[in-house]
Amino acid sequence: MLSQRRKLLIAVAIAIATEAAVSLSSSRAQHSPTKALSPVPRVWTDQAIQVLQIPLADAAASPRHISADYYYRMSVRPIYRSYPVYHPDKEPRGYLDRLKRQEPEITFDASKLKTEADWIKAGELVFDEPIEFESGGGLASEIRTRAWFDQNKVPVTSEGIMPFMRYVVREKGKIEVGVLSCAQCHTRVMHDGAVIKGAQGNFPDDRTFGYETSRKAAQAKDKTAVLKGLRSYLRRNYAVPWLTENANEQPEKMSLDEIVDTLEAISPGSCARQGTSVFFPACIPDLIGVKDRRYLDSTGLLRQDSIADFMRYAALNQGADMLSLYGKFRPAGELPEPSTESRYSDEQLYALALYVYSLQPPPNPNKFDALAARGQKVFAQEGCDVCHPSPLYTNNKLTPADGFTVPEPHFMEYNILNIYVNTDANLALRTRRGTGYYKVPSLKGVWYRGPFEHSGSVATLEDWLDPRRVKDGYVPTGFQGVKPRPVKGHEFGFSLSPHERRALVAFLKTL
Repeated sequence: MLSQRRKLLIAVAIAIATEAAVSLSSSRAQHSPTKALSPVPRVWTDQAIQVLQIPLADAAASPRHISADYYYRMSVRPIYRSYPVYHPDKEPRGYLDRLKRQEPEITFDASKLKTEADWIKAGELVFDEPIEFESGGGLASEIRTRAWFDQNKVPVTSEGIMPFMRYVVREKGKIEVGVLSCAQCHTRVMHDGAVIKGAQGNFPDDRTFGYETSRKAAQAKDKTAVLKGLRSYLRRNYAVPWLTENANEQPEKMSLDEIVDTLEAISPGSCARQGTSVFFPACIPDLIGVKDRRYLDSTGLLRQDSIADFMRYAALNQGADMLSLYGKFRPAGELPEPSTESRYSDEQLYALALYVYSLQPPPNPNKFDALAARGQKVFAQEGCDVCHPSPLYTNNKLTPADGFTVPEPHFMEYNILNIYVNTDANLALRTRRGTGYYKVPSLKGVWYRGPFEHSGSVATLEDWLDPRRVKDGYVPTGFQGVKPRPVKGHEFGFSLSPHERRALVAFLKTL
């Protein structure tokens, strides 16, 4: 077995030897946000979409996305004025009655956007805009109860607002709960009730889904129908039928309570988003600074060479990937009539991208003191800056997951650091987002982020540097899974003394 120091020396040697390939385009690796406001980039072209994503680990299953002709025949989502959702104890008196008297109002009009500031402001509307709506029973009723907030530990702002969902009036007199906005996953409520928009969010998405499913089953006359519907939902979102060992087939043999327990094990800050798994979810990315990220998604699914690529990424994640064909499998089933599907307009996506690119980190309360200065030296001594160099604190490269052999052409096409850090490979190898790689994450903003690791298995930096996490019987402090398990890999820092470890964490929290 190679020592940790030896591994670091090898990593340095490889990094130096491949520097020319790594820097194949500095403007692509660290591009700046597009300043020109016209023309708006065309999002969906057959040529751009064909080469947008890195092939999956099983290259034959790599997605074939819908055509540009189909995409532009989909209905454009109007952006309606929306309103805050309050905790029941904080809702202003007569609030819903006032909302019922509101006229529907479409707030996004590209013809009125003249300056960059106009576009960014409009982009925030798109960021906050829900894409699905519920009224009547179910979620619309649950969020009016204290039990929903208490049981699911849903954070609220200092004003009592739950910023992950919005009330929407699309028809006068009818109030709907809007969900699945960008803000739902990328809004973070801090301990003091402050809000960081664009950050790694902390809404307990999977936990609330499990809770609402249990409530629905308890109220249903036919509980088997609820279980059948739940299993169908899980198949659409997570199926990987080309694999011989497919963990996502397990729910077909699980009871409703067992599935709910699995959902509730996913910690806020991670999410079983479409294309991943309830058994190995993805850590929600921090979008602050994303304009400087070469690869998007934990598995480096998409290479970002321009603002148009980010726009395409947003379109895929807001539903277009469910229409893609993975081998012979299409998550949405038979391709529906395009007019029954919805999408953002190119103008809406451009505004959204400009807004996300404009996001700045909040003021950092952690000062660079003597302990942090010592930690900075430890950071350099341990070779952390090989993968996490200043100023971005990422080398913007991909590292192969354990068990994946890098195809030779990939060394010319992608930024690859060909060393294995031996973290759990399931997300990279056994999901529809699995490329065989993990991207090297940026360490900027770790003071307000968490949980950590590509599935969010540990809650804090201290946990990540704790040697006990790789031992059998370890109980993860973040995403737990259904039983105790080691959180393997990336053992850098394990040999540090307690003081050195505290110093390193102190430095990291200043970034």
